[in-house]
Amino acid sequence: MINVYIKILALAAFGAVMGTAQAQPASGYPSRPIRLIVPFAPGGGNDNVARTVGDQLSRILGQSIVVENKAGAGGTIGAELAAKAAPDGYTLFLGGVGSLAINPSLRKNLAYDPIKDFAPITLLAKSPLVLVVHPKLKVHSVKELIALAKSQPGKLNYASNGNGSSSQLAALMFTSMAGVSMVHVPYKGLSPALTGLLSGEVPMMFSSVVAILPHIQSGKLIALGVTGSKRLAALPDVPTIAQTGLAGYETNSWYGILAPAGTPRPIVLKLNEALNRVLEIPEVKTRLANEGAETIGGTPEQFADYIKDEKELLGKVIAKSGIQLN
Repeated sequence: MINVYIKILALAAFGAVMGTAQAQPASGYPSRPIRLIVPFAPGGGNDNVARTVGDQLSRILGQSIVVENKAGAGGTIGAELAAKAAPDGYTLFLGGVGSLAINPSLRKNLAYDPIKDFAPITLLAKSPLVLVVHPKLKVHSVKELIALAKSQPGKLNYASNGNGSSSQLAALMFTSMAGVSMVHVPYKGLSPALTGLLSGEVPMMFSSVVAILPHIQSGKLIALGVTGSKRLAALPDVPTIAQTGLAGYETNSWYGILAPAGTPRPIVLKLNEALNRVLEIPEVKTRLANEGAETIGGTPEQFADYIKDEKELLGKVIAKSGIQLN
């Protein structure tokens, strides 16, 4: 009985110490460089967001933010690496719609859980897609496109930059809500998809803003609608798809910073405060706007709820479509 009592006292003391440690402000953090894992190759939208935010975050925290690109398998390689890192605040992860909301429903035997394995810190930005068509399709509005698709069920093709991409998911949500049937033509990346679209090989696509904007401005492609909740400053005359009559339609690419689950709460809060400060910097707002993204910010709890909602919404789209990747 004495030994049991001693063990109980020891466990209670340990719990009190840990509770105190969790409650202490992260005054000594960070004391060394922080790595920020980006699950895609250098040069893309994810990488640009990470480096824009990381540069300013390093100035606020007084430590280097080292961006590590761990591309492959639709973002799962980088996500798994981040999920299994030590929860000490020195590994962060640039998560997004693919790694946190699409892959869990799309890929079997995923090596990480987007809810249980991460501590959300801040939702950085949202970036809508643009629905564009080739001029040869001879439609100039979403209503005209829907009417054409209904008159030719299963005959119109649309491009995407890959199976399970946000581009494909945006199209699947569109066809479901509009009650039309179209054929998916997946390409191996955004560049070949744009080549196919510009050549007229495929007549339409949901694309990221930055990639498609020059072709809209040159008249090579026609923008019918944006997938976000409001019009884009770069395309003020292009309505949202919801404004065209498809009420409730909204989907975005998005970016956020997370840490491995178990990262001390004081560190999460310190990073959250610093990142919200970063998002208020005019230079950051401008650079993200140039990527077609709108800065968001907010609390860790708001970001956690957003991930759950997106995972549920896109999970339903994926389940209804029947698509699956091994």
